[in-house]
Amino acid sequence: MLFKSTWRYQFSVPKEHLRYHFLGNHVRIHDMDFEVFEENHSLHIIPQTEQVYALKTLPVTHVELKEDGNKTKVVVTTSMRKLDSGGPLLVLCFCGFLVVASFGLLFVGKDPSITYALNGMALAIFTLFFIRMQLGYFDYVRKIRDFIKYKGERVTTDVRRQLFKHKVH
Repeated sequence: MLFKSTWRYQFSVPKEHLRYHFLGNHVRIHDMDFEVFEENHSLHIIPQTEQVYALKTLPVTHVELKEDGNKTKVVVTTSMRKLDSGGPLLVLCFCGFLVVASFGLLFVGKDPSITYALNGMALAIFTLFFIRMQLGYFDYVRKIRDFIKYKGERVTTDVRRQLFKHKVH
């Protein structure tokens, strides 16, 4: 899929500690609530859109936890909801069609001004689309990724503190 991205992290705590600290959490991003729940032995971060009436492009995040000795490898995969993927793909196809049509008209009509105009329109539409996606969808993705990284690092330091307290006393 075009809007799919994957990140890999490694934390030095057992898988169950991470799973316990992630499950049931809610992430608030731009007045949207994202809930963390478990399904088929992997965690999912899904937007709660029952009360949202505005048109938004939202991500669905899958978090796989794999134990590797004393460490846990975390694979975070984010993709666009299937419901939301039609609009962005349509905009990208339209921009591609404008570019192809402009070069086709250049070879057929021999008039470079039409080519420049169509390429300029495609560039303007793509620029507005890219800015909109950076402020919306990709911002949600960045903040969910930061939440996972922060929560995993916090669990790591909390577990180390607890182990250190027990060793000292």
